[in-house]
Amino acid sequence: GGIYIYPRSSKASKGKLRLLYECNPMAFLAEQANGKASDGYNRIMEIQPTELHERVPFFCGSRLMVEKAEEFMAKHPNS
Repeated sequence: GGIYIYPRSSKASKGKLRLLYECNPMAFLAEQANGKASDGYNRIMEIQPTELHERVPFFCGSRLMVEKAEEFMAKHPNS
């Protein structure tokens, strides 16, 4: 178990990692290992990019830990 997170911050309001070539590969591997990857609200693999270098917040790891992070984000959307 465990979780890797890179949430949005004051310096990176859209997140730091790039969707297409940083988040998607890790999300694919996590899901193949029965884990989960999310931006805090949506499954990473379902996010449609609007630009090549689009950045997103990233939560990746065991299904339970990512779901707990999503619950926290739902309760505290400005965190």
